[in-house]
Amino acid sequence: MSRIGKKPVALPKGVTAEIKGQSIEVKGPKGTRNFVASDDVTLSLEDGAVKVTPRGLSKRARQQWGMVRSMVENLTVGVSEGFKKELEIQGVGYRASMQGKTLKLQLGYSHDVNFETPDGVTITAPKQTEIVIEGIDQQVVGQVAANIREWRKPEPYKGKGIRYKGEVVFRKEGKKK
Repeated sequence: MSRIGKKPVALPKGVTAEIKGQSIEVKGPKGTRNFVASDDVTLSLEDGAVKVTPRGLSKRARQQWGMVRSMVENLTVGVSEGFKKELEIQGVGYRASMQGKTLKLQLGYSHDVNFETPDGVTITAPKQTEIVIEGIDQQVVGQVAANIREWRKPEPYKGKGIRYKGEVVFRKEGKKK
């Protein structure tokens, strides 16, 4: 039995779900998202909650059961609250600023790094050393944060680079004479 799949996904106030066969469309105050489930599970709307049940006892059906339930929950959270990733920049002279829809990063290279904001995501730089990425699709928000972080990952000796807020970077000791 899937402990995750057994729980129905409650729809928060202001969020509606519409199921057509294997596809589900969730509408909320932040937007609309849809997802197509595999044929191994059945989606149903019961008492203001979305319920996912497996079609059979095969290993694949049991795997899809929990995964589809998690995907539906992510849809409801995305359209009601949204997802947010925060990055912080550490290093002398390292900074970020927004110019229109372009994130300008100064990361110690001989040139500035320009990062175009993709559709469905909003990027803000409240301080020169902070970047906030928000959107309704968890996967896209996480991928944008990973792409920005890729420009200068935190290095282990001085800790300089772009890191997730609260991320602990394992520090190494330098060479000794």
